[in-house]
Amino acid sequence: MKKITNTFNSKPKLLEQVKLKLQSERYSKKTIEAYTKWIKEFILFDKETHPRDRSKKQIENYLSHLAVERNVSASTQSQALSALLFLYRKVLDKEFGWLDEVIKAKYSKRIPVVFTRTEVKEVLNHLEGVPWLVCSLLYGSGLRLGEALNLRVKDINFESHQIIVREAKGDKDRITTLPKIIVPELKQHLNRVFVQHKNDLKKGKGRTKLPFALTKKYPNANLEFGWQYAFPADKFIKDNDSGILYRYHIHESTIQRKIKEAIRKASFLKPASSHTFRHSFATHLLESGYDIRTIQELLGHSSVKTTMIYTHVINQGAGVISPLDR
Repeated sequence: MKKITNTFNSKPKLLEQVKLKLQSERYSKKTIEAYTKWIKEFILFDKETHPRDRSKKQIENYLSHLAVERNVSASTQSQALSALLFLYRKVLDKEFGWLDEVIKAKYSKRIPVVFTRTEVKEVLNHLEGVPWLVCSLLYGSGLRLGEALNLRVKDINFESHQIIVREAKGDKDRITTLPKIIVPELKQHLNRVFVQHKNDLKKGKGRTKLPFALTKKYPNANLEFGWQYAFPADKFIKDNDSGILYRYHIHESTIQRKIKEAIRKASFLKPASSHTFRHSFATHLLESGYDIRTIQELLGHSSVKTTMIYTHVINQGAGVISPLDR
């Protein structure tokens, strides 16, 4: 008797197809993780039906479930929708039309948490070494934490005091400023990284992880110092495909933990995080009179509307005299 294959049993294969397609279209590691997470959840939402056989109504039910039952934010629901659009258009080659019956999650208008200049200095005073350098880049260059940790040695230009941020959000490159005040310590740090890299090479190691297809195009580039991460991890990671040991960058949680400790030592009550430094960078530049378009480019925002949120931070209550002070 011919064995009947359950179509749903192919879900691991489908997820693998999704990952390969995302990688081939140069999506960031975080986006790949997020999209595969949402697609996996969508698969498990209805175990009886393979995604290719689901109706428009079933897709709408899942997205509505996120808003009503899971109470996710509008941006989270939008990300889940983007993941499903990718699944159907790019992997399953199928259109499901306009989803007009989805219950939309509500957008919340929240002002970002921002440090004052004094608070920035106080938090940085409770940091040292690599965490201090990373956080100085978050505030001094307006980087996201992932962008700072993904920096390669070759993308730091000491002569022009610039940093090239590669393959940032939206798969865009941009140039931002390198704070002069951290240059001496950053150079000392990179000298230590250079010595570590030379020692790795002597031991037959010294490779790093290159983005996408560059490993095939430039097979020995991962041994060059310029391609090494500016903030490499202490330990090696084994590549599952090639079996090669390589140095990745330090984990985000390492810096996040240090920031949390520094904020606690500074006795701040603000719900701050690594991203607060980036918010503070934009807000303080606005306060200093820099043009909103310039700040947009430094931050890498696609739309100036995203950057405009920082005008609300400095304008809230500005120039208003409290009746209690009259």
